[in-house]
Amino acid sequence: MTSFKASSCNSLNGSIKVPGDKSISHRSIMLGSIANGITNVSGFLEGEDSLATLRAFQQMGVQIDRMGSNITIHGAGKYGLSSPSEPLDLGNSGTSIRLMSGLLSTQSFNSQLCGDESLSKRPMARVIEPLSKMGAQIESNESKPPLSITGNQKLSAINYTLPVASAQIKSCLLLAGLYAEGETCIVENITTRDHTERMLRGFGYPVNTSNGQISLIGGDELHACDIKVPSDISSAAFFIVAASIAKDADITLNAVNINPTRTGILDILALMGANITLTDERVVSGELVADIRVCSSELHGINIPQEFVPLSIDEFPVIFIAASCATGETLLTGAKELRVKESDRIKVMADGLTILGIENEVLEDGIRIQGGEFSQQNSVIKSHHDHRISMSFAIASSRSKYDIKIEGVDNVQTSFPNFVELANRIGMNIEEI
Repeated sequence: MTSFKASSCNSLNGSIKVPGDKSISHRSIMLGSIANGITNVSGFLEGEDSLATLRAFQQMGVQIDRMGSNITIHGAGKYGLSSPSEPLDLGNSGTSIRLMSGLLSTQSFNSQLCGDESLSKRPMARVIEPLSKMGAQIESNESKPPLSITGNQKLSAINYTLPVASAQIKSCLLLAGLYAEGETCIVENITTRDHTERMLRGFGYPVNTSNGQISLIGGDELHACDIKVPSDISSAAFFIVAASIAKDADITLNAVNINPTRTGILDILALMGANITLTDERVVSGELVADIRVCSSELHGINIPQEFVPLSIDEFPVIFIAASCATGETLLTGAKELRVKESDRIKVMADGLTILGIENEVLEDGIRIQGGEFSQQNSVIKSHHDHRISMSFAIASSRSKYDIKIEGVDNVQTSFPNFVELANRIGMNIEEI
């Protein structure tokens, strides 16, 4: 089991490019595999989560060639996938298992989806129930993985209002809707990330979005296209916070995805007083991209607006680090989804902040954090094998006078394999031990 030893640093500076967007990398493999023709993907995230999706489609007979972050997908067409010879092991990837549940519910063969210990604890009823209403047959372990999906089921379109703000549920049902008879319509009361809708259009599949409703009609084909994957704002978030809380920092993050359904972290930090500038905004493969410059700032606590919660759900662990370095109190509510991620991120972060000397109060759907100093020596944090917990507490070292040890950081490989290298390149001091 690998650990991080994160030590204090004097200043942060430089220009870096973080790896490709994980959400877009997943979707590029899924849609490219069922498209007609050859899809070329550049900037693909070489993390274990994305590679699990890639391997799963190779197991289903899709020819996928990889040279580093450049991927060539020889699309099999909507009905060209073949039966895998063994269960599809999706590791730690919740995105993979939920989205693929929708896609595989429509295929002619049976399939089984499984994962690691963490994934095996994550709730799947949120996709099983609406898919079952469409006609899918899915067996589970008390609504948790592994999932056994019966093939040769005729699916009917559904009109479904999302019970929770979840792009994974929405995307799962849209992928099933590609094959269903009729028009599938998803209603979301709170906006969630829209990468699936954007990419479907890029593959030439009509998707209508209006007034919180996303709909498509089953039966059309997907046509191959080239995809340039922008840098992942969820990965950039760690360095955005590091520079915001450091005493002396001026860094630039190049070509980061600033899709408006993903920029909650920028909005929250701006309210806290962060010094963040976006430059050279442009559109790349249907996604809005910009360079992000971040300098040191004096943050202050805020009540986080609930409309920003689904727009920054993956970034809250590192936002909690920012709140710990802010003057005054930061309050988060309406974020119960954080309890069913790779770990219970509210509790795990609260426990770690307490170890570092930060006062906090855990709420059912959020947390109250009193800004202060990381005042404890010889701190040891347990990550509970959650990649975002590991990296968030490593980022705390940019403001701590003392070393911080984070145990169980192997899962950083799922989303950000060169995290330590890039962190140290801008002046941080993180060692794998």
